[in-house]
Amino acid sequence: MSGDDAIPEFSKTKAGEGHDVSLTNLSAFASGPGIRSGAEVAAIIAVAVVIIGGIELALRLFNVPHYIMPGPSAIAYALYDEFPLIAPHLGYTLVELVSGFSIGAIIGLVMAAVITQFPFAEKIVAPYILLLVTTPMLALVPLLILRFGFGYTPRIIAVALAAGPMVMINAATGFRRVDSAKIALARSYGASTLQIFWKIRAPMALPMILVGLMIGAIFGLLTAVGAEMVGGGFGLGNRLTTYSSMIQMPQFFAVVLILSTLGILIYVLFFLIGKKWASWEA
Repeated sequence: MSGDDAIPEFSKTKAGEGHDVSLTNLSAFASGPGIRSGAEVAAIIAVAVVIIGGIELALRLFNVPHYIMPGPSAIAYALYDEFPLIAPHLGYTLVELVSGFSIGAIIGLVMAAVITQFPFAEKIVAPYILLLVTTPMLALVPLLILRFGFGYTPRIIAVALAAGPMVMINAATGFRRVDSAKIALARSYGASTLQIFWKIRAPMALPMILVGLMIGAIFGLLTAVGAEMVGGGFGLGNRLTTYSSMIQMPQFFAVVLILSTLGILIYVLFFLIGKKWASWEA
């Protein structure tokens, strides 16, 4: 039982008052992108057209070769033409991301629950978590490849090691940021520590948990692509290495566009989940 479960002294300050909205709080998402008006959508499209058209025009005016910087039209054509060849590699990357992220997220959530309920465990685990957070996982990929070969295994392990600590840190922060008054009230009704965790701590920590999952998924995607670039003959990272070595820059930027789209989809997914299940935090 952690020390913050003690019955608090109540003050006139309202629960949640004085907390700033930041990138580590999903309430920023819930109050962020919403249903946009027609004028906003038109403005966004107009800005995109101006930027893309301006880049295309500038590259044509200065006769910049495609192998230095391809224009948006060349990238779009390469994406259309090469997508049947890129699609299998996209599938490989998604398998690595989903598998590694699932393992890392589960371990991270379990560890967050343990260290918030047992402070002594946190003192033991904290140095190792700090080591994982500060160590670039790509530095371990060659070692993992030597041990497990060039298949999925080293990449999935690297993704799990990259995503797990991010999930754990944010989830642990959420578990701790529970109003002590609610815990005191639950204890006054005879609730056990496990009941308090599942009925109070976990629901109230959901916004921070979702932020941790989002950050972990993005870190996992970056790690998966980096691991594919280090070794192996498949995956979007491998396509980046192949296209750059062959100076096929339109195809290279087409893969970059796919990766950017994956990152946006990760954000949108967790935004929608947060809007449905954690919008009360806003």
